[in-house]
Amino acid sequence: MPTPGGLRRDLDLLEALASPEAQRAGELGVVRLAQLTGREKSQVSRALKALAEEGIVERDPDTLGYRMGWRLFSLVARTIEDRLARAAEPVMRDLAAELEETTHLCVLRDQEVLTLLSVSGHSFRVHGWEGRSVPAPSTSAGRVLLLDATPDELYIRFAGVPSLPELWLKIQEARRDGYARVHEEFEPGLVGVSAPIRDFRGRVVAALNVSAPVSRLGEGLEAAGRETARAAASISAHLGWVTTAVKSP
Repeated sequence: MPTPGGLRRDLDLLEALASPEAQRAGELGVVRLAQLTGREKSQVSRALKALAEEGIVERDPDTLGYRMGWRLFSLVARTIEDRLARAAEPVMRDLAAELEETTHLCVLRDQEVLTLLSVSGHSFRVHGWEGRSVPAPSTSAGRVLLLDATPDELYIRFAGVPSLPELWLKIQEARRDGYARVHEEFEPGLVGVSAPIRDFRGRVVAALNVSAPVSRLGEGLEAAGRETARAAASISAHLGWVTTAVKSP
């Protein structure tokens, strides 16, 4: 078990690897890390080797530089998603009760939308969608999750997808309205709306989604979109993002 002093020194290394200099360069070498932390090169080298063995940092085999490791990112991601789910669940429960439909909390994973949490209007969890992934371009959740993307980023993420110009237009439509809608595009007979959830920096980190059969929600889709946008803004506020409330028509 590392001593308190050893843990502090390891944290100093991680803070150096998270510095603007490291972010710009993509990595830092042992010599530079020793300079930044005020430690001997041999000490830094041994500490980095131990951290790399645990996946906390990674070493590029060609440049021999170090960067943050997969395990650290995994721990951070799980922490963020847990906080997100805890902030979202009561708001989702209220929205589900208001619309009498199931609500979903979704995040982006590569080219797909992953459902983290589903809540029904009866104040209990619905597990049928949790952990399920669906293609992002054909879903309202996918479109709001891509609100921060540039055309170049879309091209790289969805290389080979023929409908990218149409997807870009749908994303712009969602940005204008404050929510995205699909009408039987993802699945025949199914409609849905989604609104973006932003973190304290204003970045889209999740989507709040409501999906239902067209026979139930089709005529009220626009109203559901506005209510979903207001609920998503409430969750964003819990995460530290301050924005203008969505206005009623």
